[in-house]
Amino acid sequence: MAAGIAGAATLILSGLGASVAQAAPPEKDSVVYASPDGRDQGECQEQHPCSLEYVQGVVQDEAAKAKGDVTVVLADGTYRIDRPLEFRAEDGGRDGHTVRWTAAKGAHPEITGSTQLSGWQQYDEDANIYVADTPAGFETRQLYVDGIAAPRAATSLALTDLTLTPTGMTINNPELAYLADLPDQDRIEFESLGDFTDRYSPVQSIAGDTITMTQPAWDNNTWGWDTVQNSLLADSKWFMANSLGFLDEAEEWYVDPEAGKLYYKPADGVNPEDLDIELPRVETLISVGGTYDAPVSNLEFSGLTFDGTSWLGPSSAEGYVSQQNGGYIKGVYDYRPADAFANCSRGCNPYERTRNTWFQIPSAVQVSAADHITFSGNTFRNLGSSALGIGNDDNAMLTGVGLGASNIDVTGNVFTQVGGHALFVGGIRADAHHPSDPRMTNQDILIENNTISHVAVEYQDTSGILSTYVTRAQIVHNEVRDLAYAIDTGYGWGINDPGGSQEYKNRGYYQYNPLYQTPTTLKENLIAGNLVHDIKADFADSGNIYNLSASPGTIIENNYMYNVSGVGIYLDEGSRYTLSRHNVLGDANPWVFTNAYSAGNGTNDNTLQENWHTGGEQMPNAAARNNRLIDNVKVSGDNWPSGAWDVICAAGVAPKYRTELNVNLGGIDPRCPTDVTKPQVTLVAPTAAGPFKELTVQVDATDDFGLDKIVANIYQGSTLVKSTQTAVGGAKTGTHSATVTLPEGDYTIKYNAQDTSGLISQTSTFAFTIDTTAPTVTVKNGANETVGSDGTYSLVSFKLNDAGKIDKLTLNGVEKDLTNNAWSDLNYVKPGAFGAVAGLNTLVVYDVAGNTTTLTFTVN
Repeated sequence: MAAGIAGAATLILSGLGASVAQAAPPEKDSVVYASPDGRDQGECQEQHPCSLEYVQGVVQDEAAKAKGDVTVVLADGTYRIDRPLEFRAEDGGRDGHTVRWTAAKGAHPEITGSTQLSGWQQYDEDANIYVADTPAGFETRQLYVDGIAAPRAATSLALTDLTLTPTGMTINNPELAYLADLPDQDRIEFESLGDFTDRYSPVQSIAGDTITMTQPAWDNNTWGWDTVQNSLLADSKWFMANSLGFLDEAEEWYVDPEAGKLYYKPADGVNPEDLDIELPRVETLISVGGTYDAPVSNLEFSGLTFDGTSWLGPSSAEGYVSQQNGGYIKGVYDYRPADAFANCSRGCNPYERTRNTWFQIPSAVQVSAADHITFSGNTFRNLGSSALGIGNDDNAMLTGVGLGASNIDVTGNVFTQVGGHALFVGGIRADAHHPSDPRMTNQDILIENNTISHVAVEYQDTSGILSTYVTRAQIVHNEVRDLAYAIDTGYGWGINDPGGSQEYKNRGYYQYNPLYQTPTTLKENLIAGNLVHDIKADFADSGNIYNLSASPGTIIENNYMYNVSGVGIYLDEGSRYTLSRHNVLGDANPWVFTNAYSAGNGTNDNTLQENWHTGGEQMPNAAARNNRLIDNVKVSGDNWPSGAWDVICAAGVAPKYRTELNVNLGGIDPRCPTDVTKPQVTLVAPTAAGPFKELTVQVDATDDFGLDKIVANIYQGSTLVKSTQTAVGGAKTGTHSATVTLPEGDYTIKYNAQDTSGLISQTSTFAFTIDTTAPTVTVKNGANETVGSDGTYSLVSFKLNDAGKIDKLTLNGVEKDLTNNAWSDLNYVKPGAFGAVAGLNTLVVYDVAGNTTTLTFTVN
């Protein structure tokens, strides 16, 4: 084989910076533009951007061509919508291409379902209450003031103030007699915080000392477990809310839909006209969902803010009847016993019939029947229910099609001021744990480098992250803070595991529900590198990292928690086959609890190994249940050994994702080492400048602290035409490789690597050439060179030409190496010469890039 083009490529060092990761579309890709005041016509070009609704149709047309990626660039500003943005199969990428909705460079576009409230007038000067007009009949459970979820008007109650009855309450405290005089009594709600549930029940009427509650919410809230009248372990906390008569604290509010008025009490000296007060108008902001036959695929959202929703379900006669962590019941249960208030407040046989019919809280942003969906670098805030729901049951989805989420990446987002969960993954009904169609399985969900702060502000029993029946969920390097429950996995108390639960056999559950002999979809999950802190002691039954039911292959490792309440690692009923190792559990007491008191609840076969902790453990019947403690170390104060410090210093989100909400913005502890060394990169391929038919690039990198990503961008002149990169995920060595098809021309690779501390290596460049033009082959006309015509010859000669230089030829498989010149010859071909034969011959000519031209001819 002849050598490549003479002259080695030149290696140049220059500064590329973080912008290396920003992709620009190649020639076949398309870009469209949107702005808050965009038009509903045209091609959505940068100088003439379109509205969100209109640009979506343009994107569908472009995506259908399947010629390349489609990018929607959103200009800065506020995009106010009054109905959900719905993304279906036609909105995703085709044939391996991706549709991206992303912020313009330096922009912070906000997609909101709220409207700004203004026109405030003084209503009660002495009480400092203001009033503004709202649309007649308008209802909301949320109001957002300068980005903070303002509390509804409420008053706290002592447990002695009321006596709960089967139909409502009797008022014992004479200071509450004013309740009977309040207007709009049917808008008042009773809230009960139990040991693990947060429940809402609407009032029907108040007369004298009798409060009659609305049905079916009251019946449903007074049977089951952790009920309003009989919490599981400790005393409940009670409140009355949602009356103008309760509006007595700064920043509280009350809405009167019938009058079309909203009342607000600002802090002293504050005029609400000087505040950004937002009134949410929608319940669902974004719906990403297809069907199992036609899922949504290859769709990305980055750099956006999602906010401005409410959820009105609890404002109905159903109330909110929480069962645990976003699962609730509603409707009339005709099998509820007549004496349920007295005899079913701590469970009973008929109640077990409800379990596979529970509902789930809907989320503001929803994903189901979808694959390869990415949310990266977004902010989720001021959302009235849960923020991002992935693969929940059908009843929680706008599409009516639940589950079926796979290859979903949620990376580097911020969640704050959210009513329920930040992230709510998986379903709880039968198809979630034993899918009737394998395409329903929720699998391969990545939740990484997200900041979760001050969520679950309305439904306080929800966790920051809940992943129920999911296969291969990775919950890694997130920071979760300022709420009651941090990270929960699993569901179902072991009742759906093979052979069921003896505890629930005793309760009568299987009289009404299937007894499965096959495993659930809950398995092979990873909860690693998370930072959990400032967890509130709002519930007596609480855990910071929590699991329910068997989860084979699940690992809980390298997590750090401090300033927490409740149990550190809580393995509740049915938890089996989990491994917890190398976790640092400061302030958690007990640091581990395995709920194995009952002989039949199946909390067995768990291993806790080489963890560091400051508290005691609570592991009843450990030996009999094969729950093992191996080489765990109790530490005094914060005298952590070096291995623990490695975990502490690496926990939480990577530096490039940190904001003012992150406790480790400047490093979590001064004793943690500081990374000052940039990664090292090596270009493995290409090693020559080409020409190439297509580019194959490989870049290797190393870093002492761990690599975040390796990037190789392709430029033509000063224009970025293709960005390629590989996320490394913290490993100290990594490889990025990509094959890129490009138009013919001269190009430059610019490549570097970024480590988990945000340090970027030197950026190197390498020049190369793409040649996509095949050689030309012509028959020579000289009488001494060619005898014959029209493909039939007794003697034939050829002239070969290629601007990228001829490399070789084969004649009937016999190879002849040429001299890598633009012009070459094959002369005097006849039977027996150069592999020619009498009859049909095949000539293939190759250029240096690998392009070929094939010619067939006959020799007599």
